[in-house]
Amino acid sequence: MKQLFLPVIFLFSIAALFAQSSVILPAGGGNLKNSTFQQIGITDIAIVWNAPGVKGREGKIWGTPVVHYGFQNLGFGTSKECPWRAGANENTTISFSTEVSVEGKTLPAGKYGFHIAVYPDSCTLIFSKNNTAWGSFFYNPEEDALRVTVHQKKDIPQSREWLAYEFSDQTENSATVALVWEHWRIPFKVSVDVNKTVVQSLRRELQGDKGFVYENWFAAAQFCLQQNYNLEEALTWADNAINPFFGVETFTTISLKSQIQEKMGRTADAEATMKKALDKASVLELHQYGRQLLGQKKPEKAMEVFQLNNKRNGDAWPVHVGLMRGYSATGDLKKALEHAKTALTQAPDDINRKNLETAIKTLTEGKALAQ
Repeated sequence: MKQLFLPVIFLFSIAALFAQSSVILPAGGGNLKNSTFQQIGITDIAIVWNAPGVKGREGKIWGTPVVHYGFQNLGFGTSKECPWRAGANENTTISFSTEVSVEGKTLPAGKYGFHIAVYPDSCTLIFSKNNTAWGSFFYNPEEDALRVTVHQKKDIPQSREWLAYEFSDQTENSATVALVWEHWRIPFKVSVDVNKTVVQSLRRELQGDKGFVYENWFAAAQFCLQQNYNLEEALTWADNAINPFFGVETFTTISLKSQIQEKMGRTADAEATMKKALDKASVLELHQYGRQLLGQKKPEKAMEVFQLNNKRNGDAWPVHVGLMRGYSATGDLKKALEHAKTALTQAPDDINRKNLETAIKTLTEGKALAQ
């Protein structure tokens, strides 16, 4: 018995080895394995499909056994009402890393088997929770996550030999996905609430090890400020960037909090916070903040910052450049010209020197500087 047992074990081992080490061959049936990827905001969209070819069947694709209309019994599998598999061989799949909207209807994050019920002038797109089946032979409508109806375009002038999925018309929060084959194009729009998905992602990330890096809290708060979104929570995130446990109190971190407060209409709080930020500011940070105020059409406040820079840092570069711009913006061109000439003697490079020479010429002509 022992002599028989060992060869049997050996044979099973050999069979398992061969099963795990099959050689790689091209996909059968003359179809091409394809994939495509696109990102909207932080949402990843990936489509994987086997592409059939027209293969001389132009004009005999749609509404034929190649791509049947509606739902039909294909004579195999468990489904008696099969849509088209939207490709060839196993499931065409489409995955979304976050919740999306397809033609205005919500679809949760996930990987879906993609099918299409094709009709002469419309198409029903089907996103199935079953993404591992072969074709649509085992399609079950109870596994549908979403159905939407779209209208195909029959306007591709040059016949497309291989079925493909393409992205177009991308914006910051949407893109059009289209199946293209032969002369048909079946488009559908995918939209993402980018602010919502980014903030949800930030919350998750900041609960882990990334939450011990102040720059991440700063970046999260800054994103919300730029988008004018989720400002109440952004204020907390800005505080965390300043938190002495792992944050830092710098002009940059404190002034971000001030900007959020101002955006929320908390003017008094914003001014008090900015005063703390200015105490931490370097000569360049004071200068840049003064320039920012000029850009916001606040010349008097900008002048206060330029004068503070002069009081604190004396003749350091670019103190006199700021005073030049501040006096010009408040209408005192004579003093602006004086500081422009002083700044010219301090210019650290040719670019600044040429800019100051141009400013001196403008002020000498009795004209204010552009801000």
